[in-house]
Amino acid sequence: MLKVDKLSYSFPNKNLYNNISFTIEDKDHCAFIGTSGSGKSTLINIITDPENYMYDGKLEVNPSWKIGYVSQFSNLDKTKETTVFDYISEDFIFLQNKISSICSEMETATDIDSLLEEYQIALDSFNAIDGDNFESNINKNLNLAKLSQHKNLRLSELSGGEFKLIQVIKEMLNSPDLMIMDEPDVFLDFENLNALKKLINSHKKRMLVITHNRYLLNHCFNKIIHLENMELQEFEGRYIDYNFSLLQSKIELQELSLEDDEEIERNGILIDKLRLIATYNSESSRGKSLKARVKIQERLEKRRIKAPFVAIKKPDINLVTNNEIEETIALKVSDYSISFDELLLENINFEIKSTDKVAIIGPNGCGKTTLLREIFKNNNSSIEVNENIELAYLSQLQGEILNESNTIYDEFFDAGFETYAQIRSYVSNYGFDGEIVEQKIESLSGGEKNILQLAKISASKANMLLLDEPTSHLDTYSQIALEEAIKNYKGAILMVSHDFYSIVNCVDYVLIIEDKTIRKISMRKFRKMIYANHFNKDYLEIEQKKKSVETKVELALKNTDFELARKHSEELEKIIKLL
Repeated sequence: MLKVDKLSYSFPNKNLYNNISFTIEDKDHCAFIGTSGSGKSTLINIITDPENYMYDGKLEVNPSWKIGYVSQFSNLDKTKETTVFDYISEDFIFLQNKISSICSEMETATDIDSLLEEYQIALDSFNAIDGDNFESNINKNLNLAKLSQHKNLRLSELSGGEFKLIQVIKEMLNSPDLMIMDEPDVFLDFENLNALKKLINSHKKRMLVITHNRYLLNHCFNKIIHLENMELQEFEGRYIDYNFSLLQSKIELQELSLEDDEEIERNGILIDKLRLIATYNSESSRGKSLKARVKIQERLEKRRIKAPFVAIKKPDINLVTNNEIEETIALKVSDYSISFDELLLENINFEIKSTDKVAIIGPNGCGKTTLLREIFKNNNSSIEVNENIELAYLSQLQGEILNESNTIYDEFFDAGFETYAQIRSYVSNYGFDGEIVEQKIESLSGGEKNILQLAKISASKANMLLLDEPTSHLDTYSQIALEEAIKNYKGAILMVSHDFYSIVNCVDYVLIIEDKTIRKISMRKFRKMIYANHFNKDYLEIEQKKKSVETKVELALKNTDFELARKHSEELEKIIKLL
């Protein structure tokens, strides 16, 4: 098994873990959850490369284990001339060639003992990954992910989402003892998300996956590890059951915690009074009473029930504009075409009004991001932006907008803020408190970088936002905060997204890219399409209600309204039974 025991770790400006412990055993499919910036990816890095981290506690990993790893960030450049099949089969071909080479050497060698030992090691490695059947296994997994037609494509021809699935297939087929994936769902379209679900469920060995995706959480895992507030909870069972039990325990713990706080406060007031009396009256009985009360306070503090495990960390995302304009055409795209190695989009035509909120959807690699970038650059004769429109852009490639070598302070000073105090006050609304403003952006999590982009966009006060996968890497509460901000925004929004809930909660209509062209569809038709082609209607609608009621429970707890929290909890239990 993998065993983490009382592990603690800190950055210079941030404590991440405090004596956390968990295990991953045979056949555990473990979801690793927690808010953005809580340290999930760092813990993965410690597990995969412990020598490069100074941590307290114990980390036990079988030294003979092979660990498979899929990063949250993809890189197509290094192997861009390799085909999909050759990329997946690299390790198989390497071992196959090594075995053949050793056999050739043995034909002429006088002392073959060392060669026999080398041959056996290579053969064992080849058999361990089912090398005799590697071609059929590759074909089977490509078929499972609905990527069979990509087998002979070069990697450079794949979209980011398609390459992510290819990485998953490659790592799984190498039969690791522990498979680790860091947000493998990021940027996947609806079809590819279902493919990832099938791949995860087909894997028979241990797995640890960082994800915020509720669809995967509800369908793929039998164990939950939840990291929050430097602490960790471990739960054997489904995410649905964990989430409900967590909310139930929070209601009970917060009520008990509040009672303890009140008792400690009452006793503290009495201690202050006794100290005041002792100042003017030196009777020994007064001193004894004071000492007794202090001891009671110490016992109360020692047995004090902590506040609930997870606090609501919801950033205050506030998308504003200083330049609201009356309803007019903000953006007009006429006969726009784009191609790289092949034609992506042809004769695209659409227009967006200054108050429209619109989502662009389509399969991975169809040209959505390219179109958004071209609109932001605004130097294409086929794209006309109203002269009264100011554009702001959120990129899925975060380094495109953020200078990752900057500190948070530097980034906002460069954006026009004038004082350190002004920057600290502003970014604190987005969850960047204290000395973290001196932290380099490159050290932030993917979710924190997206929140930082949103903070910069809001500071720009632009009246049209171009958002490329804005919910990627974001935890649940940040997603909810973003949805609210989009709904309240007074300007135009054009958003590339594969997040079903963000689309149905935020936009007026959808632009769908199909067969190299684009068409406008209503929200009713969008829902119908998703229900027919990708996800079960009942599941999506019930999950939407569930998410809404969970938030109501959290907000009731935040306001210490336990009666309301219990009422919503009963409602939540009925919804969960439907799932």
